[in-house]
Amino acid sequence: MTVSDTGSGPRREAAASGRCGSDAVVVGGGLAGTTAALALADAGVRVTLVESRPRLGGLAFSFRRDSAAGELSVDNGQHVYLRCCTAYQWFLKRVEGLELAPVQERLDVPVLDVGGTRGARLGRLRRAALPVPLHLAASLARYPHLSLAERASVGRAALALRGLDLADPALDDQDFGSWLRGHGQSPRTIEALWDLVGIATLNATADDSSLALAAMVFKTGLLSEPGAADIGWARVPLGELHDTLARTALDKAGVRVITQGKVTSVHRLPGGDHQVSVDSGFKLSERESETMAVDTVVLAVPQREAHRLLPAGALDEPGRLLEIGTAPILNLHVIYDRKVLRRPFFAALGSPVQWVFDRTESSGLTGGGQYLAISQSIAHDEISEPVGRLRARYLPELERLLPAARGAGVRDFFVTRERTATFAPTPGTGRLRPAARTNTPGLYLAGAWTATGWPATMESAVRSGLAAADTALTGLGRSHDNPLQEAA
Repeated sequence: MTVSDTGSGPRREAAASGRCGSDAVVVGGGLAGTTAALALADAGVRVTLVESRPRLGGLAFSFRRDSAAGELSVDNGQHVYLRCCTAYQWFLKRVEGLELAPVQERLDVPVLDVGGTRGARLGRLRRAALPVPLHLAASLARYPHLSLAERASVGRAALALRGLDLADPALDDQDFGSWLRGHGQSPRTIEALWDLVGIATLNATADDSSLALAAMVFKTGLLSEPGAADIGWARVPLGELHDTLARTALDKAGVRVITQGKVTSVHRLPGGDHQVSVDSGFKLSERESETMAVDTVVLAVPQREAHRLLPAGALDEPGRLLEIGTAPILNLHVIYDRKVLRRPFFAALGSPVQWVFDRTESSGLTGGGQYLAISQSIAHDEISEPVGRLRARYLPELERLLPAARGAGVRDFFVTRERTATFAPTPGTGRLRPAARTNTPGLYLAGAWTATGWPATMESAVRSGLAAADTALTGLGRSHDNPLQEAA
């Protein structure tokens, strides 16, 4: 258990005596937990953050790899956000990293289709400097992957989508695919437009997505403000943002950070405090275990872990947490000996390849080669495939998509797998997602899987942390600014 304690002398003395003087413990150092800890500390609460891994960042992290192409900094997966993701931008500002993950000036998504008989065709989804919905009209009118009739049908469906009431609980029970077909969308239109966006944001096809979540994505991203869907991504390793800069921000805020520490139990004491027990399987500090008594606990961990730690009666139906499904994401990493892609990213049709990103600069690759990351959502059928089989399948596909890759040398090919990357956004999931507040006073939940209204994204994770902190501060009777309003 590694401890980083930047607190005062009395707090250190209290910890040494077996009782920590912190007012709050946040369990989990992903985006949700880090956000909750920062928001609580900013309001004057003394916070201890406990993370079981040796790093912060949760499922959006980096690691070092000794590759045939040299030592690389590798993101576990390609994570992007949109201009409408105001909470995540609040987080980036808070850790002083906003300029390291800029947003493109205007939405511009190259879409390459290699499935037709006339060879590869390049289309673009980009916006103009016009009000909604005209900002996408010109791009859609020229989109070569749909027929004229299909393009016209998209406009009608978009107008119907814009009219949906996201507060209507009935939307959660319907699947998006049926709704699209009921509004005149052909299988090709769903594949080449709606699923192109939906699979990347929801980690599910339209048929497997709740209409409520899908409508939220498209209404907020494409039908709210002209620039809402402009894409941002980190130009540095994710670990620099979510671990290094986040840890610095936590230190400056006075948050005590414990890594490689497992919370084994959370109990409410008769006096109203919560007893939190932290343990480690091996001794890396002066203590192997610690028990803390605090006013406030935020469980910012995956839903199954939250279920394990919840005290009896904290939720009316705790078993619902176990009904929230998960979905995998597979990432393939290819290092070529020369440049084969001249744009920062593209999406693919007519190929098993979904999205491809150039990660050369952020990885630290030198020597004239190029590092491409292939992001594969809804990877249920491939998440356990051997690397050799994935290599045999995807390298020829990259050559089909990128003629410059034909004959290029492959210096390295490796795979990262997140088997439970997101919660599954299936119909009915909305009623399973709990709010931040529990039945136990002083105990709160955070995580992208909680009831944020967003799918499982970095934005949802940060929003959940802000919501948990805001609810906790209200419960403590502390005057504070609402961080969600600040994020908006």
